[in-house]
Amino acid sequence: MTTIACNVDLIEALTPTVNRVVLTPTQPCSFVSGQYLQLCLSDSDKRPFSIASTPAQSQLELHIGGSVADQYASQALAHLMQQHQLQQPVQAEIGLGNAQFRADSQRPLILLAGGTGFSYIYSIAQTIAAAKLDRPVFMYWGVREHSSLYHNSVMQQWAAQNSKYRFIPVVQQPDDSWQGRTGMVHHAVLEDFVSLEAYDIYVAGPFAMAGVVRDAFIEQGAHREHMFADAFAYI
Repeated sequence: MTTIACNVDLIEALTPTVNRVVLTPTQPCSFVSGQYLQLCLSDSDKRPFSIASTPAQSQLELHIGGSVADQYASQALAHLMQQHQLQQPVQAEIGLGNAQFRADSQRPLILLAGGTGFSYIYSIAQTIAAAKLDRPVFMYWGVREHSSLYHNSVMQQWAAQNSKYRFIPVVQQPDDSWQGRTGMVHHAVLEDFVSLEAYDIYVAGPFAMAGVVRDAFIEQGAHREHMFADAFAYI
């Protein structure tokens, strides 16, 4: 872990409740795709967010939900906006977490995220594509409404790069215009795979979701040692 100062270069809305934040470190830093950083609002108030960018990129990208109901995220976003307006850097601890991408594995992959947990698997997916890894990759992104699929077109392009890549968005509360998969995102995985024994599985989302996914996937053959989520350390 390294503590660094970062300039807040951009804050833009991806949806009415999700913002993309771009930070530029003022000094060299390193992390592995799938790790997270902690924004230091104060010495005693540090809030973790997955890094959506890859180690090869010079800037750090975050996807932060900023709804009024989610004070944990909205207060962090307010801090970033204030520092951006003041043209003052923010402090961040980088290189945290143990659910980083295992590039040396040869197993096929399932990447699963709920909501803004997408940023975690987005970093891993970009790293896989850049390395031109020749392995099957199935990427599932679950949201409540299809309007929350803020990077749907980007991920469709990602899947088109390689015949072994699949992107499966899943909408929990679809309207009449949605033609894709519906329901709970982990149910889509359970429907698609008779056994999960052969896969490395990366999971990001609320703690409650991570626990349900872990138990359901193990029951369908997944090996706990091949399932990765920082939430598992707390549930």
